[in-house]
Order: sequence, then structure tokens, then C-alpha cells
Amino acid sequence: MWQNLTCFIGILCLFLWHLDGVFGVEVKSVSVMEGHSVTLHTHLTHIQTHDLILWMFGVQSPDEIIAEINREANKTSFINERLKNHVEIDAQTGSLIITNITTQHTGLYTAEISRNTVRFKYYNVTVYARLSVPIITRDSSQCSSSSSSSCCCVLCSVVNVSHDVSVSWYKGKSLLSSISVSDLNIRLSLPLEVEYQDTNTYRCVVNNPITNHTQHLHITQLCHTSEGLSFILICCAVVGFLTIVTALLIFYISRKHRKTINKDHQTGEEEITYAEPTFCERPTHKPRCAVEEDVVYAGVMRR
Repeated sequence: MWQNLTCFIGILCLFLWHLDGVFGVEVKSVSVMEGHSVTLHTHLTHIQTHDLILWMFGVQSPDEIIAEINREANKTSFINERLKNHVEIDAQTGSLIITNITTQHTGLYTAEISRNTVRFKYYNVTVYARLSVPIITRDSSQCSSSSSSSCCCVLCSVVNVSHDVSVSWYKGKSLLSSISVSDLNIRLSLPLEVEYQDTNTYRCVVNNPITNHTQHLHITQLCHTSEGLSFILICCAVVGFLTIVTALLIFYISRKHRKTINKDHQTGEEEITYAEPTFCERPTHKPRCAVEEDVVYAGVMRR
């Protein structure tokens, strides 16, 4: 029974997919960036007791049932293994919430709501991969031979692009050129020629239907003429030469000053005269007493 039912639903979904709007059937388009979340609504204020809701994924294989909400049995079942860890069900309305969505989740989602009668809700979900920031480089191979001497050729590139991605050059607010691609995982590049002395503002924009990234072109930094490059090299050489001369001059003055200080210090030492000590022999004074020959001995009388 389930196989017959799912087969019928598959044929019905495929038919509605190709005849969108012919009989008033609405297929709502939803765009979302990879890694974000999206909610697919049932537009019910609340689930009633006898409601049965089936969420299904895919056009060619709509038998991939994502979830089943059976309020009478008070049961919610998640069936699809690929989406099992990415989906949630709003307990009040039965809406499907897809979290951390990836590009593999792009496709048709169908809600079959059984309440007295059977109604269907269709959502065409497109998941866009994250955009890389564009890179601007100089590429002389993009220049024509006649303009190579007066113009600078640059290239704006973005890698790993997904479907519905375009790269555009703008001059101020005016669009100059644009290129788009529907293939996946390729490198997308767009050239531009500008004059060396151009003072206009240029920017490269990469975008998809959801978001965009902008990179500004700095002509003076990226584009250098041979004359300008020679002038820069000469300036660098002059600055380097003056730096060396200044350093040598400072070294010479410092060394000369140091020698002067040392010379003055040595001269001061030579002016000091050290006198040799002189010892003078003092005359020996003779004792006033008479020498031994002049001594007279007197006799002593005893009583």
C-alpha cells in the first residue's frame, strides 16, 4: 500500500513540478546559504487530534519520507537517514526546520497534510555554497598588443564557484562587464584594462542570489609603469646612499671626538711632576758633659 501511495505521490509531484501554476498549485521557492537554517511552514496554527502530516523530499524519488507526524498516535518519526540529523519538527504547527543545511539538501520538499481532506504544500529549496572573496591580480597576457604600453591589465578571479555565481567589474556605480557560470567547482575570472594614470574607482563583485563579496582595485599599488618603477628604484638607491654616508659621518665624528678626549687625558697626566724624596743628614750634637778624661773624682769621708 505504501509503495503504491508513494509512487502516486511521486508522479503527482513530478507533474506539479513541470506544470507549476497551471492549475493554481503554488510551489514556493526558498533560497538559503549553506550552513544556515530554514523553516518550511505548514501554515497550520496548531495540529489537531486526527491530523496526519508527511514531509517528503525529492522529485524523481519522492518516496524519501523525511518525517511523519501522527497526532492521534502521538508519534513523530524521522525516517530519511540523509536528513535525519538536520531536521526538526515544530510541535505546534508541524512545520519542517532544516538546520545546518548543505548543498545536498537542494530540491523539492512536499508536505502532505491530512485533515478531513488532503492538502499539499510544495517548496523548491535552493542551497547556495559559501562565496570566496575575489582576488585581483595583474595579468599582462590579457592585454592587447596595441594597448599594452599605455594600459594595465588586471584579472579578478574567484575559485570553487557554485551555480548562479557571477563576477562583475564596476566603475563607480556603473557596470562595465560581467560573467556568470552554472558549473560547479571551477575558477571564474574576468579581465579589465585600465590606464596607468586612471584615478577612477574600480571594484570587482562576486555574487549569487543571496550574498556578495567586493574587492577594490588599487591602481597605484598593482599597476606600475617602467618609468615609475625606475623612479622608485632611484629613490630607494639615493635614500640608501644617504643613509650610509650619514652613518659613516657620525662614526667619523664620534671617533675623532673620542681621540680628542683621550689626548687631553694623556696630556694632563704628563704635566704632573713627581719629586724624588731627598734626605738631608742632620749634624750630630756633642753632649755638653765633659768627656771621661775631664772627670775629677773627690774623696768621701765617713763619720
